[in-house]
Amino acid sequence: MTDAPIRIGLVGYGFGGRYFHAPLLASAPDCDFLGVVTTSPERRKQIADELNRPTYDSLTELARAGAEAVAISTPAATHIPLAQEALRLGLAVVCDKPFALDAASARETVELAKRLKVQLTVYQNRRWDSDFLTLRRLVADGALGTLTRFESRFERFQPEPGPPAAGGGTLLDFGSHLVDQALVLSGPVERVYAEMRSSDGGTGLDGDVLDEDVFVALTHRNGARSHLSGSWRQGAPGPRFRATGTTGTYVVDGVDGQEDLLVAGASPASEGERWGIEPERRWGRVLRGDHAEPAPSARGEWDLFYPAFAAAVRGTRPLPVDPWDAVTTATVLDAARTSATTGEVVRLP
Repeated sequence: MTDAPIRIGLVGYGFGGRYFHAPLLASAPDCDFLGVVTTSPERRKQIADELNRPTYDSLTELARAGAEAVAISTPAATHIPLAQEALRLGLAVVCDKPFALDAASARETVELAKRLKVQLTVYQNRRWDSDFLTLRRLVADGALGTLTRFESRFERFQPEPGPPAAGGGTLLDFGSHLVDQALVLSGPVERVYAEMRSSDGGTGLDGDVLDEDVFVALTHRNGARSHLSGSWRQGAPGPRFRATGTTGTYVVDGVDGQEDLLVAGASPASEGERWGIEPERRWGRVLRGDHAEPAPSARGEWDLFYPAFAAAVRGTRPLPVDPWDAVTTATVLDAARTSATTGEVVRLP
């Protein structure tokens, strides 16, 4: 047991690796960010210019450089092969979402980590969004009464296609966050209904046709319902959340601002105590009929993920996201794809 920072590398330097993982790893005092695994000459130049850290040709080379852990931020279809390779090298793993393209491969990988006794977690950073933390606080405090319906949206209007088939399409890309948050709020699911549409009006299930617009309805065992929407072609995006309880409703527009900060070049290291603070104009509201009151936003806490992971690797606290949660999410998403194909409600055991 040691208090030294964990020695961690990153695989991939696309949008997620460059803007989400690298700045957070570099800002985490509990992490010694060794460098990036990539074979792309373009990425290697970016890393040299922006990070001033070494690059590695492979996970094996990263492990030989002394890494204890790795964060994987590559196309979704590569997540499971890379995670399994890293686990077999003895590297603790943070895998970006979607963790897997299906529940069977997700379960196989979690069981492998358990068998090898190597730590594995999934980067469900949206659990630490300001608006979601605010909603969880309101629910815990009883401000909404008993939660009965959770409406959650990732909706954008962009003419270019959304995530390709290798990224799982919109169902897996947006759905991984939407379903994970719904499960955290309301627990296990017993029924799933889904609709998906592609740019050609189809279901997005054949060949490389993309599911660009998805709707998933979940019925939880506790009776709550979650209505989840993800779209790249929604000209009038709805509220980020509308969470209805027996005594009140929480509504918030827009999306947590931490992503915009990172893309703009800010980081927890540069912002200090200002990190994750939402301006009052972006706060949500609690409504009870004609009465509305502001709901001050909790601080967004993406900066806490990697310190929590480091502590888990050191054995001093649990993983920030239980990998079995990702298996459950993948199971729900599998059911959603089946429902969208058949038009039927899918019951989960």
